[in-house]
Amino acid sequence: MQWEGDRLWILDQRKLPRSIEWIEARDTTTVARAIETLAVRGAPAIGVAAAYGVALAALKLNATMKSIRIAIERLKRTRPTAFNLFDALERMQTLLDTMSTIDPERLIREAIRYHTEDQSSCLKMAKAGLTLFGKQERVLTYCHTGALATGGIGTALGVIKHAHSKSRVSEVFACETRPLGQGARLTVWECAQAGIPVTLICDNMVGALMNTRKIDRVLVGADRIARNGDSSNKIGTYMLAVLAKRHGIPFHVVAPSTTIDTSLATGSAIVIEERDEKEITRITPGLKARKNVIIWNPAFDVTPAKLITSFVTENGLCQPPFRKQK
Repeated sequence: MQWEGDRLWILDQRKLPRSIEWIEARDTTTVARAIETLAVRGAPAIGVAAAYGVALAALKLNATMKSIRIAIERLKRTRPTAFNLFDALERMQTLLDTMSTIDPERLIREAIRYHTEDQSSCLKMAKAGLTLFGKQERVLTYCHTGALATGGIGTALGVIKHAHSKSRVSEVFACETRPLGQGARLTVWECAQAGIPVTLICDNMVGALMNTRKIDRVLVGADRIARNGDSSNKIGTYMLAVLAKRHGIPFHVVAPSTTIDTSLATGSAIVIEERDEKEITRITPGLKARKNVIIWNPAFDVTPAKLITSFVTENGLCQPPFRKQK
């Protein structure tokens, strides 16, 4: 994302790697639709986009306190699972509450600050995560957690890229990540851009991969982490964690503290977004026309904390329970 005075430019992730196209957002509705349709995705990036969305609402010619609050509520309805979204909107709402009159420039500065804080968090996570690795490890990752998904260099993939630059990672295995293929489209593209050897596998090849080829550890991101460490992430992550446990492979979650929802005791309270069945039916020609076929399309699952070896945040390696940052 790039902020340009009175508008936000959003790199359309739906078009990658086929083409590089930008969305020009001059209002909250455009930002909200970009989030809902996955033009911008990844929990930290969603939070950053939402913060800018509030700033755009304040820049409207006839903006009022009420219209900005309506914009905030609109953004809240975009993706229910990613906690960074709500963290960013709470920041913007708190600032708005201190104003007697609308000050768009203060809201813009706060959105930019939220963006730069995420950039800083990514760098700190990359440095902290480096301590996990030995030499020339082979790492498995899931979905996409790189620069496209954050305000900086990435979460799990940011750690991997930094470790590769220090000769700690020799090869990355990326899961395709059905049904939308974020791993195939985005992780592979970003690894190739960074010059990291990457092997793409279908999601159902993970067990065979772990059983027949050496995988040193698994790194994934998160969209919301409960107080006890239960973590929601892209659907299929739980499967990876179970298989990693079975094969004795360390499994790490990399996410900024803005992803941790200390109001939730366990992952059972995390709201799991369910998406349009078209994301699945479009993959198999003729499926949509079949009668008596029900499609279930949850976007996330929850990995129990007991399956997670460690967490990496901007505060370093840590273990639950997590407490609210002062």
